[in-house]
Amino acid sequence: MRSGALTRMAEIRANLPAARARGLKRWFEPTRIGRMSPAGSIIVYALLILWSAFVLFPFYWLAVTSFKLPIDVFEGPSYLPWVDFTPNLHAWADLLDFSAKSPLAETLTPYRNSVIIAFCSTALCVLVGSMAAYALARIEYKPKLGTILIFVVLMIGAAVAVGVHGVDLWVAGAVAGALFILLARSVGRYFRRSAGNADILFWMISQRILPPVVAVVPIYMMFQRVGLLDTHLAIILTYTVVNLPIVVWLMHDFFASIPVDLEESAQLDGASRLMTFFEIVIPLARAGLAATTLLVLILSWNEYLVALFLSTTKAQTLPILVAGMNGGEKGILWWTMAVVIIIMIVPVIAMALLLQRFISKGILLGAVKG
Repeated sequence: MRSGALTRMAEIRANLPAARARGLKRWFEPTRIGRMSPAGSIIVYALLILWSAFVLFPFYWLAVTSFKLPIDVFEGPSYLPWVDFTPNLHAWADLLDFSAKSPLAETLTPYRNSVIIAFCSTALCVLVGSMAAYALARIEYKPKLGTILIFVVLMIGAAVAVGVHGVDLWVAGAVAGALFILLARSVGRYFRRSAGNADILFWMISQRILPPVVAVVPIYMMFQRVGLLDTHLAIILTYTVVNLPIVVWLMHDFFASIPVDLEESAQLDGASRLMTFFEIVIPLARAGLAATTLLVLILSWNEYLVALFLSTTKAQTLPILVAGMNGGEKGILWWTMAVVIIIMIVPVIAMALLLQRFISKGILLGAVKG
């Protein structure tokens, strides 16, 4: 019996490495089709938690800073409430003070301006850009290169007339427009070479490649001439023009992926092109529309350079206000700045949560097309 027991123990010891290998292998084998292995799940979730902590740490830093006293801020890094410092609501109380000379009075106007300008420019940009993208996806355009050159020359001439010779902007624009229509109708038919939709699309996105600082001074002079500096309209129009190429570029791919048969069937039933666009195409492209809307809203909400040049007091936005807090007689009030930034990001986070399910669909569709 002892010899049999020894034999069994020897067999167990001999098979132990293979058993360990099989047990280790089970950690890397999926339990079911469409599921990750246990080890893969642990690695993926660990990386996601690590990345989430990295991404969310700035928001946590803002939150804890907004509850610190000045002495806690200047003593150095401290991140754990009731361990490193005792939370205090003095920054929130100062900002939300409803007296006439409180920081709230200085914050409400830029906050209201940011809401009006960002949401209006986003709505206008998405509306115009989506219609332009749909037109480029469904209609073949062949503008003559010579006609385009005439337009550019006339616009340069109008700009020189306004900037150098002091001609009224509206007069110069009207004369240039009339001359363009006249020359395009009379001379344009003799030009042979023309551009296509791909050329138009590339030209539009190239406008976004151009640094805004190159065009901001002419834009400033133009609005100064027409008396629109420091107004919501000037900034809304500028934001719309700056972000329009992004909308056209992104929405063009979404519209191109929609089957043309659906639109042709609707047109056979008597639907106009505009009715087809709003009732059939837009609902089918709502995923891309939601993702594009949020992207444009973020760009408009955080725009600094254009707002710095085109606004002073009446149309000042939140990025200008936050940048202005970086200095002054009292130094940098980090606690107040943290409260303002938290309030500033609330609308964008709310829109992201509202459009979350559409954004995820839009990202997946873009990944499949890419």
